[in-house]
Formats: sequence, structure tokens, C-alpha cells
Amino acid sequence: MERKSIVRKEFIMSLFIRRTVTAAGALLILLPLIFWSCAGDAGPGLRGRSDLAPKMVSEREMASDLSRDRDVEFNTEEYTHLEENPFLTTIDHPLSTFSIDVDTASYTNVRRFLNQGRRPPEDAVRIEELVNYFPYAYPEPDAGKAFSFLSELSSCPWNAEHKLLLVGLKAKKISLEKLPPNNIIFLLDVSGSMDMPDKLPLLKNAFKLLIGELRPMDRVSIVVYAGAAGMVLPPTSGREKKTIAAVLENLEAGGSTAGGAGITLAYKIALDNFIPGGNNRVILATDGDFNVGPSSEGE
Repeated sequence: MERKSIVRKEFIMSLFIRRTVTAAGALLILLPLIFWSCAGDAGPGLRGRSDLAPKMVSEREMASDLSRDRDVEFNTEEYTHLEENPFLTTIDHPLSTFSIDVDTASYTNVRRFLNQGRRPPEDAVRIEELVNYFPYAYPEPDAGKAFSFLSELSSCPWNAEHKLLLVGLKAKKISLEKLPPNNIIFLLDVSGSMDMPDKLPLLKNAFKLLIGELRPMDRVSIVVYAGAAGMVLPPTSGREKKTIAAVLENLEAGGSTAGGAGITLAYKIALDNFIPGGNNRVILATDGDFNVGPSSEGE
């Protein structure tokens, strides 16, 4: 699939860091499974394990907002505009800077559009995330080295005067025991559109796999949002796997999508429980866009 925003130097730089799956890293693999397009919201009321800790949102408070969620716009999907990169000659610009991340979400999103028989929006297609989706048999780094490096140079199919350069990196594996403690906040969409067999149930199963990787030093909180947002699990040790799994299992879908309020609450909890030197992350799992409260980039 062609894109306007393909770098016009016409060499492809794919940077990969293969990491050992950790409590946070595992989700990078799991999350592509749980992103779908947002559909109309309908379904039973939201229920969370609000009895597990004091000062958490009650089921009645969450459900009371559902009656206000009927006249909302459900399809608010939008993407940041990707500017077309100008052609740069390496004579004048010998140094180029690239982010060495391993985002893969665009591949899953594009696949969703194609499976629905729809053409993906131009700004939804990110070439680097399509390339990063696939595993590559890159060599392990030598002893004492942080990463391995390889490159391939080939002719350019659409311009005989140009070349395509592939650059690959693979980081050394780090054992789970050597990683710092995790402070993870699960931010889960439980709006009505998640009430499908391949949405909320799949999300639950995916996060249960992640729970199995938690260590006693790790902490997990769960925030949910539908017509409103609330915390259904306060910060809990990774040793309490059954408690965390029970909260996930009892979640039900219903209402609209107040994702903005959910993000605000999740980050507040993350800051309140911040671990200096630790891995502090908010993990958002949703099937689409927000339609209550702040729901666009301008807001």
C-alpha cells in the first residue's frame, strides 16, 4: 500500500528492538488483538467490583450516567494528519534521526478496515508500524553488546536511480527478574460497543495472560469508563492474581464512551502511586473513539 508520507529519500529505515516479554512489554503483543472500530453503544449496565475497596466508584454511580448517553455521536474516529516529507539530499542532510520504537497498532487498524471492505483513511496508515508488525530473524547481540546491527541495500523498484536501505537493530534480552517494579494502570473501555464476543471477552482473556506475568513487587490498578469513569480496583500487588482476575471477569459493557474522563483518572492514579525508577504505565484498551466529554484533538 502506497502512502504520500513515505520518506522521499527512498530508503526504508526499520528499527527493531526485540524485548523479553515483561509485564508491560507483553501488552505490546496483546494490545493489537483488542482494537476494533467503534460501533453503536447499547447493552446492559456496567458492573465492576466496587466492593473490593473503599472510596471507589459505586455501581449505582456508574449506572446512573447511562441514561444520559442516548443522543451522542458514536463514530468520531479521527487521526493526526501526517505531513508529506520533502525530498532531502544526503549531501546537504547526511544525518537523519529516527525513533527506535516498535509500535505496531497501524497494521491491526488497517487490517480492520480491509476486513470491513473499507479503504483506510490516509492518515491511519503508518508505514513504519506496518513494517514493525512482523518478526524478523535478526541475530542476537554479541556478548557485552547492547544490540546487534545489520543492513541491506537494494535497488528501488519505482526509481532506477535510487536505492532502498534497510537497517535492523535487535536489543539484548533482559530477564524479568532484573527489571524494575511495575506500576500499571489498566484503563479499560466497557462502553456498549464492547458488548460483543470478540471485544470485552477477548480483552479479559488477553489481560489475564498479562496478569500471569506479574511479580509480587508489581502493582496493578483498574480504571473503567463508559458513560462515566471510575476505579474498580485500587493499586494491588502482583501476588494477588486471583483478586485482579476476578475484577476483570465481573466487568460488563454498557453506555457511551467517556474516554477523556477515564484517561484523566488513570493518570491521577498513576501519579499518586508513582514508583521512582520503576516502570509506570497507563495501558488503554478500547475499540474506538470517545463520544462523551473531550473527544477530539482540539479538545
